[in-house]
Amino acid sequence: MNAAPFRAAVAAVALITLSTPALAAPAKADAPITEAELAAHIRVLADDAFEGRAPGTDGEDRTIAYIVGEWAKAGLEAVPGSATPWLQPVPFVETQALSGTATFKVNGRDFALGDDGIVVTGRDASVALAGLPAVFVGYGIDGAGQVNADVRGKLAIMLFDNAPFGETLPRYRERRQMLADAGASAVLVIATDAVPWDALRESVGSKSMRLASAEAGAPVSGFLSSAAADALFKAAGQDGAALREAAKAADYKGAALPVTANFTAQSAVRAFASHNVIAKLPGAKPDGKAVLFLGHWDHLGICAPEGEADRICNGAVDNASGIAVLIEVAKRLGKGARPDRDIYFLAATAEEKGLLGARYFADHPVVPLGEITVALNVDTIAISPRGTPVATIGRGKPAYDAVVREAATKLGRTLDEDGEADPFIQRQDGWALGAKGVTSLMVGGSFSDMKLLETFLSGDYHRATDNFSDQIPLGGAAEDADLHVALGRAFADTKRWPGDAE
Repeated sequence: MNAAPFRAAVAAVALITLSTPALAAPAKADAPITEAELAAHIRVLADDAFEGRAPGTDGEDRTIAYIVGEWAKAGLEAVPGSATPWLQPVPFVETQALSGTATFKVNGRDFALGDDGIVVTGRDASVALAGLPAVFVGYGIDGAGQVNADVRGKLAIMLFDNAPFGETLPRYRERRQMLADAGASAVLVIATDAVPWDALRESVGSKSMRLASAEAGAPVSGFLSSAAADALFKAAGQDGAALREAAKAADYKGAALPVTANFTAQSAVRAFASHNVIAKLPGAKPDGKAVLFLGHWDHLGICAPEGEADRICNGAVDNASGIAVLIEVAKRLGKGARPDRDIYFLAATAEEKGLLGARYFADHPVVPLGEITVALNVDTIAISPRGTPVATIGRGKPAYDAVVREAATKLGRTLDEDGEADPFIQRQDGWALGAKGVTSLMVGGSFSDMKLLETFLSGDYHRATDNFSDQIPLGGAAEDADLHVALGRAFADTKRWPGDAE
């Protein structure tokens, strides 16, 4: 990261902050947020000049400078007492896979799996493992969320899909780490049919990141295609379908296979710091409780190999749209009647790498987590048109649900309470806070119309085609932005909201 222009940009923003009045003039009502206002921000953040907003790149510098500049103009302030005003450094270790090999023996005899059905990466610069016994662990956990098999010194072969015997059990990244923590020397994840194998191979071959403070993963990890896994199972005298069916039991204990594996892997390893962006709107009558708005600023960066016509994954919908909403919400709350409570804004890094920036904030909060009365996450919001009903990820607490219902109803919105959005609860930054007891909600129309959402997820999502265009539906995003202004005001109002309801 080029630090000199980055420091200069933040210094310039500090001057803007000094000229911003501490308290904005009251307003009778908040002006509606327009599609044009959101489009202006998305156009900038999703421009090729930002190089896809990957952490630890010049694109991060430009992204942070833009967000800080817009939030300063909105009347937000750097969090008092911070050693790095506006910024929370987040230390990472990045690993770039350079090469990897895997060979197998079944019942002591060589078995050729084929390079097109497996991809492996190493944790360290160079790894060589030989003679690892293999065990199929199903989902890797039991119904209590504990590792379900003895994997120490072994190759653990795990299913990608979520376990069917619990609603909030760990997802595959966490389960893979749990197996590593239990001593697995290698973890291979059987790919789900829901993710194209070619796309998965490309993503595994790209750079991976972990928090520097996090436990390291297994020395070797990777993926098996479903076809390759079934071929290996068949050679070992097992039926893949039968193994998958048996793994659906909450008390499944895994199955040892007459298989041993050898692995080699070479990687480039780099330590660096990325940044969360954090700002504060001081309340007019602070009472020790606070509202937190958050959304991730990062995307995938330069994601296609050399020679491709478009190599940049710009992330217009995911999640330049969410940051655009947070900027405009900040402007309305900062320039309108000052809310009672303090309101914090967090633009988190490395969501695309496993909610890492939000997890770091949850572990190192600039405001005590017990003071956050609600966290409102905004992500992938430019999906639906105007008039789409409002769904809530994280619903289920009556008092909070009532606030959402009242705010939506006053804006002429209807509620979608069919629960289709519930499975997304662990796939968004709010989960990092929710897992620590902070009530975290993701409210809006994008997760109401499943047909539109699935069209995006199976199309432009995480591809170079997620670019800004006039075809992005911003009507629903504008309505959802207005809803977040209303929710911010409701939760920050000491008379309307007690601050500690269940």
